[in-house]
Amino acid sequence: MRTKYKFLLLVILAITVSCSDYLDVNENPNSPSADDVTPDLILAGAMSNTYRTQAITMNRLGNVMMNNWGANVNSFTGGFSEEFTLAIDNNFYNTIFTGLYRGTYNFQAIIDYPSADYDNHKAISKIMKSFYLQYVVDLYSDVPYFEAHQGIKNLTPVYDNDRAIYEELYNQVDEAIELINNAGLNTIPVGSEDVIFNGSMSSWIAFGNSLKLRLLLRQRTDATMNGDAESAAFIASKLPELQTAAFLNNDATINPGYSSESTAQQNPFYGANGYSNNETTPTTNYNFIRASKYAVDFLINSADDRVNFLYDEADDGSGVIVGHEQGADSDNSPAGLSPLGPGLIIDSAQDGYVMTAAESLLMQAEAQLFGLIPGDAQASFEAAIDASFQLLGADRSGYTPSLPGLGWVGTDNDKFEAIMRQKWIATNGINAIESYIEFTRTGFPDDIPLALTAQSSTRPMRLMYPSDEYISNSANVPSQVSADVFATGPFWAQ
Repeated sequence: MRTKYKFLLLVILAITVSCSDYLDVNENPNSPSADDVTPDLILAGAMSNTYRTQAITMNRLGNVMMNNWGANVNSFTGGFSEEFTLAIDNNFYNTIFTGLYRGTYNFQAIIDYPSADYDNHKAISKIMKSFYLQYVVDLYSDVPYFEAHQGIKNLTPVYDNDRAIYEELYNQVDEAIELINNAGLNTIPVGSEDVIFNGSMSSWIAFGNSLKLRLLLRQRTDATMNGDAESAAFIASKLPELQTAAFLNNDATINPGYSSESTAQQNPFYGANGYSNNETTPTTNYNFIRASKYAVDFLINSADDRVNFLYDEADDGSGVIVGHEQGADSDNSPAGLSPLGPGLIIDSAQDGYVMTAAESLLMQAEAQLFGLIPGDAQASFEAAIDASFQLLGADRSGYTPSLPGLGWVGTDNDKFEAIMRQKWIATNGINAIESYIEFTRTGFPDDIPLALTAQSSTRPMRLMYPSDEYISNSANVPSQVSADVFATGPFWAQ
């Protein structure tokens, strides 16, 4: 019954946000309006909807761009051709922009609900809205923010400065934590509609603090690498409050009742990349996505058991893990290639991961390494690796990385590189958009090759605004050509 109840919320979500434009919500007189649907009935659907974009489209982009995934060129032609050649245009992964705006509108509806009795629901929504809109800024730079999510009141919101948005996102998370800490006696408790932390408000505070740390770490790059005084001043004003903060040290999982009962109820990552039809029929993506040669070789050469869980044995029955060199055709590819592995493709009911413990711990390690927050940076680094192995079910007993840029040895720069390398491994297949954004910020790992067919010597630093924007918001969307995404990125990019 609980499973069916939670997925009913997705139906309610669809009723409340059915629209032809991602910044507009059409009102159907035969359907409940936003004022009639209380926050507890919206929250699960809002979380599940935005996570779907993260788990499928964003994750796919990150895995291909960071050379985790190759293509089954032995059975398919033309796969990942746009990603491999870096043919970036207004339709390239455009559903990230539209999907996140559509999804975060529902969080805004909760925030705007006219009752203080739902302050904890509103706090969660402020955190989740900020979490996903940070990704919009990270992937697109300037975007609509302060005038967005107003429905028919404003269908053409202006584009705001990305750094100003970052600072407001931080402030919104601060406001959320304050709402939680000062919840009144009449505040309605959050229950099973919270499909991430099941109503644990202390966990939401820790998640919010981790998000604030991520915002500051990326902004710190603008301050230190670009010499931006405004970013430096903002960071200096906010760091004191994080000195005693609790951060996320467990996986932030999401599960609204995923099951094999129907395609719509499957975990979205599994449903897109695993099996359908009661887990008996491989999806097209399962047959198509293959391990990359670079990732397989790196993990095997590092004696890293995670390779056996990120990828499966090759499809020719050879019993070994084999990767595809991105851009190679079938004439230059091994006869057998490895599909996604048992640590990623489990079953329809598997949890999704909004933020892993490894991600949060590696952020803490970076902040501790550079003296931004107290704590033992090496201990956080090692705990992150442990968490990554545990999530996949891998054995860490034989994994003791001792090379600069991989283990906790060498100079501070070597250790910083090792943090980013371990983040690349820990997010492989799970939330690889993080390692792609971190690569844009830091340049690490610095040896990940482009595809053989790449038409650029560098990866794009951001994506192009979608075609929909040039149709619906033409007066405000910045003019852009393909070359721009390789030349300029978000304000924090080097």
